Amino acid sequence: MSDGRLSTHVLDLMKGRPAAGVRIELFLVKSGAGEEGRGEERRFLKAVTTNADGRTDAPLLVGERMGAGTFELVFHVGDYFGIDRAERFLDRVPVRFVIPDPDGHYHVPLLVTPWAYQTYRGS
Repeated sequence: MSDGRLSTHVLDLMKGRPAAGVRIELFLVKSGAGEEGRGEERRFLKAVTTNADGRTDAPLLVGERMGAGTFELVFHVGDYFGIDRAERFLDRVPVRFVIPDPDGHYHVPLLVTPWAYQTYRGS
């Protein structure tokens, strides 16, 4: 049985607090899919929304659901900031990363403003 887990949180750097209500989508990315074995395929795994602490209520992946591979989180920050589509700079922020060890803990936070973002592998 795997002890691994994937988690995330979002911090609103403009307001200086956790970002509640951000929709996050999780995809598994498979290389070599598509026509003639080129390209890639993104398989939707789940969608969640951050809570008042800017975190998800449970890990995105845990235990047996964890696996090695390439994943992508898509953070819907444009909707969170409530900026009209015609005025937006950031809309959806994709963060693609690799999980080489399904027994590890992978934490992928997003620090964001309407104009910039940063991410890293947290603990």
